[in-house]
Amino acid sequence: MADGPLIGISTYLEAGARWGVWELEAALLPVGYPRLVQRAGGLAVMLPPNAPEHASATVARLDGLVIAGGPDVEPVHYGAEPHPRTGPPARARDAWELALIDAALAARVPLLGICRGMQLLNVALGGTLVQHIDGHAEVVGVFGDHPVKPVPGTRYAAAVPEETSVPTYHHQAVDHLGTGLIPSAHAADGTVEALELPPADGWVLGVQWHPEMGDDLRVMRALVEAAASATSPSAVS
Repeated sequence: MADGPLIGISTYLEAGARWGVWELEAALLPVGYPRLVQRAGGLAVMLPPNAPEHASATVARLDGLVIAGGPDVEPVHYGAEPHPRTGPPARARDAWELALIDAALAARVPLLGICRGMQLLNVALGGTLVQHIDGHAEVVGVFGDHPVKPVPGTRYAAAVPEETSVPTYHHQAVDHLGTGLIPSAHAADGTVEALELPPADGWVLGVQWHPEMGDDLRVMRALVEAAASATSPSAVS
């Protein structure tokens, strides 16, 4: 695999996107995501929302999967009523990404959830979310930063053993952990900032911050290295 493992990244689906003379529905992804995959040694491919029944076939062609950040997860998926501060639902994206997560877990394809992606991973495994917290998105549309402290002995701590400042922008957080998930980093206020499944359940990690907005490659490099060593159709010559 001289060119690196193939890493799929989920995308937004937005109406009224504008470029040049066009204003059309578009599948969008901030360029930081594919660039981070590329800088970490992987090949990046965008995965626009699709019918959930295609998730298994899609994941079967990947060496690794990233569920990207984005809008709030619709509370119906974890049995809650919408909070006044919860954003409008992105139902097609929720359904597609939940199916991608289920397919990746079933196929043991290495999986990284980023911000919304971590929250959706928690929900997919039966966990719940806090629908609004203060202090993790100080200015609308501007990434902040704060320190996160790894939990010793976890997969995340193996990749990033020291406390480090991370780019952050979120107003929701993990509440009750999904089945099998363990916390692997916390913010100073106790917010779960990373979670993961034990190694026996495959390579599965979620981070609440946005590594694509910073220069630290270690989290993405850990995913790419796991994808490179995993057995998958695209890794077999």
